[in-house]
Amino acid sequence: MFFDSWTELARVLLIGSLAYVALVAILRISGKRTLTKLNAFDLVVTVALGSTLATVLLSKDVALAEGILAMALLVFLQFAITWLSVRSPRFREMVKSEPTLIMRGGEFLDGAMRAQRITRDEVMAALRSNGVMDASQAAAVVLETDGTIAVIKGADHEAAKPTLATVQKP
Repeated sequence: MFFDSWTELARVLLIGSLAYVALVAILRISGKRTLTKLNAFDLVVTVALGSTLATVLLSKDVALAEGILAMALLVFLQFAITWLSVRSPRFREMVKSEPTLIMRGGEFLDGAMRAQRITRDEVMAALRSNGVMDASQAAAVVLETDGTIAVIKGADHEAAKPTLATVQKP
């Protein structure tokens, strides 16, 4: 019930350690861009790498060499997509999304929110997590290409914050 055999546990320890070292080496060689979450493709690669590592660890049907090749292939494909995106505006348009303005001057842009399937509650949660308690304090709210919601605070919000120049010394 808890394990099949000691050899299986030893296999997980050995294969897991080797697969982990291989993944770290692949990621170091491929550079920082591989694990960024700038767009949907980056997220897919990160999740797929984790899934591949788990499969190598837990499935006797997948050899270590196959798993390492699969991880290297995922990183190479992600590298190829980003390389092409940087060099070809047409390719970039096919694979990358654009940020979407979902609130301007404290006013919800319902059409944009509906198109992006974002609710007012989600926008308000993003405002609160950025220290904005009233929607009118936000100059803009943008749904970024990686799915995060960016809040650009209005000038009134910034003016309300004490600064070194406005704090009186005793």
